[in-house]
Amino acid sequence: MDQHGQHRILVMRALAASTLALSLLAGTAMAECRLALLLALDVSSSVDAAEDQLQRGGLVSALISPEVQNAFFAADQPVALGVYEWSGRYNQEVLLDWTLINNRADIVRAAEVIADSKRSHNDFPTAMGYALGFGAEMFARGPKCLRQTLDMAGDGQNNEGFGPLIAYREFAFQGITVNGLVVNAADFEGEVGLIAFYQREVMRGPGAFIVIADGFDDYSRAMRQKLERELTPPSIGALTQPGQDAG
Repeated sequence: MDQHGQHRILVMRALAASTLALSLLAGTAMAECRLALLLALDVSSSVDAAEDQLQRGGLVSALISPEVQNAFFAADQPVALGVYEWSGRYNQEVLLDWTLINNRADIVRAAEVIADSKRSHNDFPTAMGYALGFGAEMFARGPKCLRQTLDMAGDGQNNEGFGPLIAYREFAFQGITVNGLVVNAADFEGEVGLIAFYQREVMRGPGAFIVIADGFDDYSRAMRQKLERELTPPSIGALTQPGQDAG
């Protein structure tokens, strides 16, 4: 190749790099937030009233903890937060609709909404596929953010309707990372079976992970650990393989 041809290739590469950089900047400018974080709480029949109070109180405690509040503001752009509860195939209820977290007062108000929430259902099975589909629909009508993360908390495997793998195939999950909070509380599930189910069928997307709570008494600690990790901006060159935290 002559010198003129080499020069032309270098110019084309420079133009392509500039175009990519401008596109990334434009995308960042148009995004309403850096992360849309959607939390899904299990209220199926395997979760009794006392356990449900522990998970609601645990989420509230985690949200207002200094570590999680600092993680919310670890980057310039805000985080959009949403929360819903799920159980049977037609039993999903929004507890906190999409809320932009611009300051610490916004976190406190979100936590107060969760603290004041009342359980909508208590006698339905575990329809996780339907719960995931509900989450995908919430993302579709939510704010446009740079990243999207759905958090599935639960103490049991899917036992009604289609499972997570079918949900990922049938609903719009492109670009959505799904993490899990495994509540290792139900004696009939067993630790190995439930964790393996989450690893095999629930975790989805680059960097997906699960955190394990040793029963609902450990829910607050596990939720705090998970939120801090999810809210902290990813570092350049970070590993993207799915992982597990033993809790």
